[in-house]
Amino acid sequence: MLFYVKLERAEDGWIVAEVPALPGCVSQGKTEEEAIEHIKEAITAWIWAENQKSQSATPNSKDYKEIVVAV
Repeated sequence: MLFYVKLERAEDGWIVAEVPALPGCVSQGKTEEEAIEHIKEAITAWIWAENQKSQSATPNSKDYKEIVVAV
């Protein structure tokens, strides 16, 4: 998957990385490289958390089949 990441230097000198397509998915680093590595971790965590929320919202019914799809 590809995501557009916005990099911006904060007043304290840190680089803030944000993924506009994923609300609340933000990280930072002392350098651009560090910020990019951290935002990759944040993207993974964001997607995992959204998946967990959807699983807990799924009703207990036998009328559907659950599968896992890797992308």
